[in-house]
Amino acid sequence: MKKALLTAAVATVGLFASMTSTAQIYTRPINDFADIKYPAPFDKPQIAPEIPFDPVDPNWFKMPPAQINWNVDFGEVAAVATNSKGHVFVLNRNDANGNVHGASATQILEFDDKGNYVREIGHGQYSLAYGHGIRADKDDNIWVVDKGTNMVTKFNGVTGKVMMVLGRRDETNAPYWLEGRPDLDRPAREGFFAEPTDVAWDSKGNIYVSDGYVNSRVAKFDPDGHWIGTWGKRGVGPGEFRTPHAVQVDADDHIWVADRSNGRIQIFDTGGRFLREIILNVPTRKYQPLLSHQYPPTGDTTLKDAAQPGLEPRPGSPYVLCSPPDNRKIMFVGDIYPGRIYKVDLSGKVLGYFGHVGKRAGDTGSLHGLACPNETTLYTAEFINDRVQRFVIHPEKAKITHN
Repeated sequence: MKKALLTAAVATVGLFASMTSTAQIYTRPINDFADIKYPAPFDKPQIAPEIPFDPVDPNWFKMPPAQINWNVDFGEVAAVATNSKGHVFVLNRNDANGNVHGASATQILEFDDKGNYVREIGHGQYSLAYGHGIRADKDDNIWVVDKGTNMVTKFNGVTGKVMMVLGRRDETNAPYWLEGRPDLDRPAREGFFAEPTDVAWDSKGNIYVSDGYVNSRVAKFDPDGHWIGTWGKRGVGPGEFRTPHAVQVDADDHIWVADRSNGRIQIFDTGGRFLREIILNVPTRKYQPLLSHQYPPTGDTTLKDAAQPGLEPRPGSPYVLCSPPDNRKIMFVGDIYPGRIYKVDLSGKVLGYFGHVGKRAGDTGSLHGLACPNETTLYTAEFINDRVQRFVIHPEKAKITHN
């Protein structure tokens, strides 16, 4: 054990056609039912049952009348959260303003437990520019992790008032659009983030931030926001990360980190000591890829060094994590391809799964956020489909299928 230092619809045929009535129709074979070959060391499959769910109502969320100061729509949805009252908080990248390279595009929209619009929180807040993660804590405060400003903001869940800010953005007079990515070579700094992704809390109220695309580490704060330390660096070994994309805490006070580009979940104690990794490997048929998220890599991917290509398109590669408050002994894990949500016990066994990529109601399109107010109700944040969907699942009816 290594001690860490704490400092789509299924595609068929006829995908492309000419605009002229006399033109030939071109087809692209997708090979629907061919099994995905997992690259080593991910070639030990788990056979898990598929969980049925109720038909998804695409009109469950009721938008308000058009407002003068913002565009009333979800736009690109980055994350979703729920509080103890069942209210739903949608973090989207809409209401954009500014130029292409220096724009801000973040909203926090609240809905009640029936899908009715309640209010917007934090409009024009300096710490919001390109929202990435949103969570509600045990006291129903709302926390937003912003990748664009490198800040984490705690809002009072009743008043909407800012209660705490972690991190700091560049000054508004600093050049925003810089050639290349100099931040990738800049040493990580205490108290600062570099494209953070998510936030979670342990039983004592300590705060954990997955810090994220650049720093590849987890930062820990005490309940009052005082900096304690970090663990992790960029790499492929135990306690190393390539895009820690989500973080959650389970019933045992173990910290789960979705190590996205390494295709695994890593689990730590509250001191940052590596405990184990989980690799989800449930076989899947091929589905039509969406946008830039293609089929998983083929061949022998041994992860000998950090130069290996990312494994995020591999089925089961974790993008999102969610621990339902009524059963902290399980974790829901979402991947971006083939867009499935897995119900996993704390040992890493897949108890069941549902969903796949697509555009129809009940499909997912780039699953980037997940909320689970209980063990049978889940909300998906889909940044390609520009929507949030509400799933009601029936684990008691799960059964083995041919995927």
